[in-house]
Amino acid sequence: MEQANIELVQSNHEVKIVDRREIYISGVKKITSFDHEEFLLETTMGILLLKGSGLEILRLDTHDGNVRIKGKINSYQYLEKGGTKAKEESFMAKLFK
Repeated sequence: MEQANIELVQSNHEVKIVDRREIYISGVKKITSFDHEEFLLETTMGILLLKGSGLEILRLDTHDGNVRIKGKINSYQYLEKGGTKAKEESFMAKLFK
């Protein structure tokens, strides 16, 4: 998984999936990492993990914080920040294996 750290402008957050083959996400602050199977994005509403296959960025608007991704969308999940720092690091280490 590539480390991206692409900083975007803060805005309202919205997720729209079209036919499980495209996803539009607004309110993206930063794309932390991505590859063809997973995207990890920091949004105004928390950390968003997107999973699928053949995923690729179609549009990245750094001014408004909008991202459009194509590919087969299998799931998306908001990851909660909580617990000790060691637990978070452990979870993140597992996530990127």
